[in-house]
Amino acid sequence: MTIDNPNYAYPARSTRRRGINLEKAGWIFMRVSGVVLVVLIFGHLFYNLMWTPGGIQAIDFGFVGGKFADPFWQWYDVIMLWLAIIHGSNGVRTIVNDYVHNKTVRGVLLWAILLAGAVLIVLGTLITFTFDPCPTGASAELLPSFCADL
Repeated sequence: MTIDNPNYAYPARSTRRRGINLEKAGWIFMRVSGVVLVVLIFGHLFYNLMWTPGGIQAIDFGFVGGKFADPFWQWYDVIMLWLAIIHGSNGVRTIVNDYVHNKTVRGVLLWAILLAGAVLIVLGTLITFTFDPCPTGASAELLPSFCADL
């Protein structure tokens, strides 16, 4: 009984390549970003659920607005967002490379992953840094109660 080569869909490459090994860099990134994401996510959960007086019942629009008014929390959430999206996109890229053997389909899917990740990063960053819970000129009935104090 013969077992087929699992890399049958890819042409053989020379073992003496020069330059940056992107697959190795992606592998290392997944390990490092995974550890950093675990720390960031548990820090996020600890602050929101245990450190905040009132626990989960205190989390509302005003709480989020207050957090996004602080540059520390803006950057904290943006770094967590960037790492999560890049980490997830790299994982999906690995799955596509492993299971999609048609070169054209693989190329289209990889570009779609790149585009979706880039759009999510841009939109998430814009929302985080431009969020204003009390926009000027908005109807007072539509604004949260704490905006009347401003």
